[in-house]
Amino acid sequence: MNGLYALKPWYADRLSGLRRALAARQVSPDTLTAAGVVCAAGAAAALAWLPTPSAALPVAVLLAGRLAFANLDGALARDTGRTTRRGALLNELGDRAADLLVIAGFLTLAPLWLVAAAAFAATLPSWVSLAGAAAGAPRRNGGPVGKTERCLLAVVAAASGWAVPVLAVVAAGSAVTAVVRAVWVWRALGKPVAAVAAVTIEWAVTTERGMATEKAVASEKPVVRVAEPTSPATRRRPPPSSSPSPSRSSSPRFSSLPSEPDRSLPLDPGEVSGGITHTRPQSPVDRGTHLRGTR
Repeated sequence: MNGLYALKPWYADRLSGLRRALAARQVSPDTLTAAGVVCAAGAAAALAWLPTPSAALPVAVLLAGRLAFANLDGALARDTGRTTRRGALLNELGDRAADLLVIAGFLTLAPLWLVAAAAFAATLPSWVSLAGAAAGAPRRNGGPVGKTERCLLAVVAAASGWAVPVLAVVAAGSAVTAVVRAVWVWRALGKPVAAVAAVTIEWAVTTERGMATEKAVASEKPVVRVAEPTSPATRRRPPPSSSPSPSRSSSPRFSSLPSEPDRSLPLDPGEVSGGITHTRPQSPVDRGTHLRGTR
């Protein structure tokens, strides 16, 4: 049961052009919040000091401005990326001050105790919504007698002079609205929300652990181990002989050839084919010829 609060999207669309103009001129959202409080003070003054029929028009215009500024300050802050925690605090304080100022306009029209009761009751729905939001529930707005309905009732009192009945409706309706919101918030803080909160906490813990692991891995210096190249000939080289090795060629390419197995004939250093060294004895025809290289 949102009451006139259900018209907020439609009202926000009507103000979209003004919101773009304010954003283009870089108007601060806090300025709009202050302007809403000023409009509420002007409406209270008109309600208190102007005669009954004549007070209706200025009260209606000023309260319409108060509602417009209350809608524009938050929307402008979101559109321009200027949402801050201080701005949210100022917005809530501005709304409460505007509500109390409008009801203070009845001080010349109704008993003090009734004005005080209406003022106290008018703040209850907002306190319930803020308490629910602090506990983790979504912000609850609207209701049988919310901010918009209270402004409309003030216009009715200015036009008709029925200050006492209007204040009684404001007090009783605001109390009912606070109860409706409290029930809604209590249900919202039930098991489904708790389950979602548990899943959210588990996801946050898992994500934090994963990020910690990634940071630990990233902080380690990579160790690159380069293996020494080992040729097939070296791996298959026979064990060295205990007998002294004959003199070998001074060429670097034959410095690692194996020892000669037969000393009866001078050996050709051999041919390397497929990584295996083959040795054979030199024939008399080959003697005196040059050594053949690898292929």
